[in-house]
Formats: sequence, structure tokens, C-alpha cells
Amino acid sequence: MRRSLPGGHPTVEPWGVLSRFRVEFYDCLYTRADALFELTDAVLRADGPVRSLVELTPTAEHRRGHGAMYDAVNHDRLEPRRLRRLLASTPLPRAADGRIVLAVDVSNWLRPDALTSPELLFCHVYGQGRSADQCIPGRPYSVVAALETGRTSWTAVLDAIRLGPSDDATAVTAVQLREVVTRLVHAGQWRPCDADILVVMDTGYDVTRLAHVLADLPVELVGRFRSDQVMLRDAGPRRSTPRGGQPRKHGGVLTFSKPESWHTPDQATTCDTTRYGTAEALARDRMHPRLQARGPWLDHCGDLPLFHGTLIRLKVEYLPGDRVPEPVWLWSSRTGMTGQDIDIRWQAFLRRFDLEYTFRLCKQTLGWTVPKVRDPHTADLWTWLIIAAHTQLRLARTLTEDLRRPWERPAQPRRLTPARVRRGFRHLRAKTARPASVPRPSKPGPGRPPGSKNRRPAPRSRA
Repeated sequence: MRRSLPGGHPTVEPWGVLSRFRVEFYDCLYTRADALFELTDAVLRADGPVRSLVELTPTAEHRRGHGAMYDAVNHDRLEPRRLRRLLASTPLPRAADGRIVLAVDVSNWLRPDALTSPELLFCHVYGQGRSADQCIPGRPYSVVAALETGRTSWTAVLDAIRLGPSDDATAVTAVQLREVVTRLVHAGQWRPCDADILVVMDTGYDVTRLAHVLADLPVELVGRFRSDQVMLRDAGPRRSTPRGGQPRKHGGVLTFSKPESWHTPDQATTCDTTRYGTAEALARDRMHPRLQARGPWLDHCGDLPLFHGTLIRLKVEYLPGDRVPEPVWLWSSRTGMTGQDIDIRWQAFLRRFDLEYTFRLCKQTLGWTVPKVRDPHTADLWTWLIIAAHTQLRLARTLTEDLRRPWERPAQPRRLTPARVRRGFRHLRAKTARPASVPRPSKPGPGRPPGSKNRRPAPRSRA
């Protein structure tokens, strides 16, 4: 049942947006909605990082016992479709030119001590040095978030999908991006007169395959290539040679690791940055990779398509921490760009790393990977609760006062970090909608008699 908003704060920016989200989020929950809603408030109310779920039950926001909390987390469900539509309808950050910039990445919920839990995968984890990478059992989640402009640790998480053992990462990402863009269009976030939605991604994604699958959507993909790959130039108008034969489809080869194979760039820009020094971008138009009839193109009928785009080589002067900067190779699915367009693309790609701050906040502060859950559906439920909590922090960004510590520097209201906003969220809860009902008093059950054996053991999945 939909609840009314509290008096004194009409549905206007920004109080109304936060209250509306809380009411709609409550409506996305099922039978144990009160317990889950108060558990989410307890995550936002905790003084420090979330160490365990049971430590959240004594807070004032969680008015129910720890048994109700465990029962709700283990047996309740959430309506993800409705929550996804709600996330798409909230105010989203935009780039400097007014377009929406989306970032897609995978974050792992590692479970090395739960080898018999169902639907676990081996997640690749990077180490500190060379040959220190590991593959640890866990649950990878593909996350799509909207990025802001400038240096910030804020992102707007729009979707999260858990990858299963039989899922193709590229196919799942294509379906996920299609659904996210469709929801943004239906929510009025994008109109036909707006610029295309920019989607940035790091290495590990088949950006050319995604460009082919999402060609009918108003999106432009910008992906990073490894430094050991090659690209091909456009062969120009197809014409036969004097000796006959099939016309050429590819032009000259550009090898990333061989400067002698590079031709003159079509665009060259130089920009001064505060974090990386002088940044130089060299762009070459109408570059495409050489596709082969294997992998995702094994069942393709007819000739393999050509995906012309813009190849960008980004070189910065220095990196933080006195690290040696290596050139970054980017490929955009758009052609015929100007120098200003080139700067917007590589700057949007650098903003992709803001998503790492969101992952760190969710894991180390909000306690995303703290529960040792066995059921993958329980992990999905807790993931959505953390996303809802993070969204409330973002919507309360302009409403929170800076309750800084004596050793912290003052910050402007719109420059507060998510941790500082969480510190002052407790004072906002009394002024926003609180749809959870008052708990009914009850007596605890008798439980299992002392000394008796557990006749209902938890199910175990064979590894």
C-alpha cells in the first residue's frame, strides 16, 4: 500500500525526491518489507563500517529483533523490475555537454570459504605485483552506473546482474545495457533531440561485438584495447585490381606496439590537467578491427561486418604516485569527430574509474560483501538493498550538513563524500517518509530443545 509523504515537505526538489524514492522502494519489497526497510536504514545509520548484520539490529532505526532480520534476509524477496524503473526515474548526473555517460564494470563478491555454495564462479583478482593474480571462488556482478563530470566519488548505480556459470559476459552485458537504455528512454531521461548516450568500458569487453548488437539504440560505445593489438585502416571505395579478383576490404595495418606502422593522425589535441599534467590525444578516423569467424562470430551468416570507428591514443605526462605512464588506446564507435569530441571521449573514459570508489564504499563501508550468505538469491536481495542505500545517500547529497571530524578539512555542500553524507543521514531520516509500520509485540518461540540434533540441515551444493 502506498503511504503518504510527511507533512511540511511537499513533493518538490530535493526533499520530495528522497521521500518519493523511500516510499517507492518500500513498495518494491514483499511480505517482510518493514524488516528489510528498517535494515536498510540501519545500514545508513551505523556509526562506522558495517561489520555484521546482527550488529545493525540494536540501532534505533531497526525496531525489530535479530530473528526478524535473519528471517527477512533469508526468505524475503524483492521486485527488481520495479526497483530498476525507480532507479532510472531518479535525477541522474550528466556530462559537461549534457549527455548521459554510463559505465559498465564487474565487481566480485568473493567467497573463498564457501566452495559448496551453488552458482559460484572463479573470479579473477589482481595482485600487487606480476604473477600475483589469483582466481578465487565468488559471485561476479555486472554493474551499470551513470557518471558525473569532474573529480568525484559519486556515481548513480542503475542496474546489477549476477553472472551465472553458463552466462556469456558479452551477451549479458548487451542485454543489460539494452534494458537500461530502454528504461532511461521511457523515464524521459533521454529524448530524440539529445546527444547519444555514451557507454564507457575497460578491457575485457568485446566493444565491437557490443556495437553490433546495440546498433539500433541511441548509444555510442567507447572501449579500451590492450596495447598488444592491431587495427586496420579503411580501404576506401571498393574497386577491383587490374588483375581482377575480389576488392580489398581492409587498408593498412596499425600495430599498437610498432610506432613505424602509425600513419598521420586526423585529429590531435593537447590539454592541461591537474592530476595527470599535459594530456595528448591522437585520433585516427575510420579504424576497424579484423574479425574472424570464431567465438561470438562463429555462427554469423555471410561476410563479417566492418565496424568503423575512431582510434584514440591518450598519453599523459605523469601519474599519481610517481608511476610511469603508459599510453591508453581507446576506440569509439563514432566517426568524423572533431578535436572537442575527442577530448570529451577520453575524459569520460577517465571518469569510469569513479565506479571503483562506489565499489569500495559498498564493500568496505556499507557492508555489501559482509554477510556470508549461502543462497545466491539472498545475495541478490542484499545487493539490491545496498544499491537502494547508496541511492538514498546520493539523493541526500544536498540536504546533509558537513559533520566533519576535527582533523578533516571543510568541504562545500555539493562536494561532500558519500561517507560524510552517511554521517549526517541520521538527522534527515526524521524529515523524510518512513513507510515502515510499528512492530507488533510478540514472544520468541521455544526453539530447538537443548541437546537435540538438527534434523533440518542446510542444503549443500556439490562443488
